[in-house]
Amino acid sequence: MHSNNLLIEEPIRMATILHPSKASFFPAMTKIVGTLGPRSRSVEVISGCLKAGMSVARFDFSWGDSEYHQETLNNLKAAIKSTKKLCAVMLDTVGAEMQVVNKSGMAISLQQDASVILTPDKGQEASSQVLPINFDGLAKAVKKGDTIFVGQYLFTGSETTSVWLEVDNVDGDDVDCKIKNSATLAGALFTLHASQIHIDLPTLTEKDKENISTWGVANKIDFLSLSYTRHAQDVREAREFLSKNGDLSQTQIFAKIENVEGLTHFDEILQEADGIILSRGNLGIDLPPEKVFLFQKAALYKCNMAGKPAVLTRVVDSMTDNLRPTRAEATDVANAVLDGSDAILLGAETLRGLYPVETISIVGKICAEAEKVFNQDLYFRKTVKYVGEPMTHLESIASSAVRAAIKVKASVIICFTSSGRAARLIAKYRPTMPVLSVVIPRLKTNQLRWSFSGAFEARQSLIVRGLFPMLADPQHPAESTSATNETVLKVALDHGKAWGVIKSHDRVVVCQKVGDDSVVKIIELED
Repeated sequence: MHSNNLLIEEPIRMATILHPSKASFFPAMTKIVGTLGPRSRSVEVISGCLKAGMSVARFDFSWGDSEYHQETLNNLKAAIKSTKKLCAVMLDTVGAEMQVVNKSGMAISLQQDASVILTPDKGQEASSQVLPINFDGLAKAVKKGDTIFVGQYLFTGSETTSVWLEVDNVDGDDVDCKIKNSATLAGALFTLHASQIHIDLPTLTEKDKENISTWGVANKIDFLSLSYTRHAQDVREAREFLSKNGDLSQTQIFAKIENVEGLTHFDEILQEADGIILSRGNLGIDLPPEKVFLFQKAALYKCNMAGKPAVLTRVVDSMTDNLRPTRAEATDVANAVLDGSDAILLGAETLRGLYPVETISIVGKICAEAEKVFNQDLYFRKTVKYVGEPMTHLESIASSAVRAAIKVKASVIICFTSSGRAARLIAKYRPTMPVLSVVIPRLKTNQLRWSFSGAFEARQSLIVRGLFPMLADPQHPAESTSATNETVLKVALDHGKAWGVIKSHDRVVVCQKVGDDSVVKIIELED
């Protein structure tokens, strides 16, 4: 019987399950984004995260000031140096986020069936009766019967640290609510989410712009995670802002889809953005629970066909406090891989979780197991059919390289690239073997000084499934001779051998430019 999902079509051998293969030095093909914070900001812990498989570090500006994040980033740089593992940097904006301000930081106890008032009067102290918020327009946006969630890390349905409120009455600027579950809110700041309601707040706030133009520019961020993206125009405005900040014109924008408004405009947002983050924490509130899997599968498919990285969040919440994920969470991670995720984003699990390194390690192991049973043949055919004919020159070369690599059972595909585009196109076809992206630096000038590009392109592939970058020596320009190409190829093969993915007598597929022509060649290694 023909299977229409992305699992393998023949039965999985029990031996594969009972006797797992030895762990390779090479990580899973699926990438892991780790959020660095109180429990994961020392050089020692970050080094552990990098060794466990984290390839992108996320800095969440919803909390903590730029000095705090700078200290963490300095520790990340030290960890990269000591572990010799590449890691990209992602700045996550605050965006149109409503927050409850608890200046005293004292725990607030809320009892089921009691009432609480949400007020824009920030002069009031937060208590069991009154919660001051950072947004003046809530009373105009909601009506009786609407649902509001408040929590330190948002509502998952099982937490006692977040509360579900129902709007009872709107009184001037205040919103009177009935408390639907007993909870204790701890900390100085809580997120407030109004389900399926348009909130008239800018996607890129003034605070976000300040963080980007100072911290972001100083650290040449690789990715901007644009929180609460609701329209394609949000991405265009963010890109325009980045282009005004010189060094950030190459920074990639990942649109974070967090509510129904973003889902409604998903296709236009996907066209504008460089990648998508599906924020399932917020989406799980905005959507009925039974709809969550549907939007996930549809959104991941669209990202895959567009060849743009898709990142999924909130997969192992329970590992914030536990060493092992639940069975449902482990299955969820595997299904994310089979559905087409490029990367898994860990938030609270690494930010404040007790086991950041172990969480990354376990998520990586689950991803690696799921990748073994991914139905590449069916996926390849679907992608080729979607792209249609006539294919563009680059698309044709990329799909041919993947087809050749599978037919000759190559252990790796090596792609020479200067912009990273060719390598990303190869990865779009989800080859079963890793793609070593050899980024050839290009000499560029801004009329004041000459510099080599390439580092950005190399780090930005760290979020793409199956793509592993290597920055070539700048002395080999992009328009290189065959002699220099051979030298770079030898270096790439040596890297592959050191990583444990290339052995003697293996076949390797190489994709490179020779003059104006793109060439795919198969080489068989000797001893």
